[in-house]
Amino acid sequence: MKFHPAHIAKSSWPYLALLTAHLVWGVNFVAAKLTLTEIPAMSLAFSRFFIALLLLLPFLWVERKKIKVKLADLPLLFIAGSLTITLSITLFYAGISRTTATDASVLSLNVPILSVLIGWWFLKEKVYIINLVGIVFALVGAILVIGLPSILVSGKPLSSERLVGDLLIVLGGLSWVAGAILTKKLLKEYSSLSLTAILFLVGTVSFSYPALREYLADPQWIYKVTYIGFTGLAYIVVASSIAAFFLYEWGLHKAGIIKANLFQYIEPLIATTLAVFILSEDISYSFIIGSILIGLGVYWGTIGKKFHHHHRAHRH
Repeated sequence: MKFHPAHIAKSSWPYLALLTAHLVWGVNFVAAKLTLTEIPAMSLAFSRFFIALLLLLPFLWVERKKIKVKLADLPLLFIAGSLTITLSITLFYAGISRTTATDASVLSLNVPILSVLIGWWFLKEKVYIINLVGIVFALVGAILVIGLPSILVSGKPLSSERLVGDLLIVLGGLSWVAGAILTKKLLKEYSSLSLTAILFLVGTVSFSYPALREYLADPQWIYKVTYIGFTGLAYIVVASSIAAFFLYEWGLHKAGIIKANLFQYIEPLIATTLAVFILSEDISYSFIIGSILIGLGVYWGTIGKKFHHHHRAHRH
């Protein structure tokens, strides 16, 4: 069977799109941590979703005839937006400000596992033996990443700030999963683009008041922002919230969910590499082993769970 070079190139585009999207999301961990050193968390969150919503308007205009928001769906849309955007992002920003970008990136990889657990416990979804094995691996991996075994061996006290940050990252993931499960029904009624825009709107409105309070408490902060803060904000909005979203959705449509899922492991690799060189973060042997266990755990834990793979855009 012969393959034409043009056909090979065409078939590679979806994978390149998926690769690029996950590279962008991997860099986002470091970008967020750097940006938060100059822009207050709530102000960053408000600016992010307000600007992202404005950038989505041209695309929404094209789909305007297809978008019909039902009055009965408004409560569910509000709750889903509050969980996936407001609470999740608040916890993520609070967490990554306290812990390392490396910890945050690897612990965030556990989100599909949390989704499977919630589906199993509360929605009575079927779970296979291989899923349970994966869940155990991911749990042990998370314990290693946090560094509990090495702390017990060395006797050195655990950094309470970093531990709190790690826990906030996990709680942020739980909030995101809860909201994502609520949107499962909504995805049958609304396109990914329109649903994302609605969730962005909920985030913009909910972050407006705390962002205003930050400004009133210190009106001078905006004048202290350097190119690092502005570049970080631009990256988080344009690259992470908009470009990566479209790249992932297109690649997912062309390549399928199973193949698309394989690229998620790039995120912690990119985040860790950049965090070591840019933020001077250290990685231990327990972190490396824990990361491998989490990777294996997520792969095994989500086998046969297609819906629980599809947890991407605007999570961080």
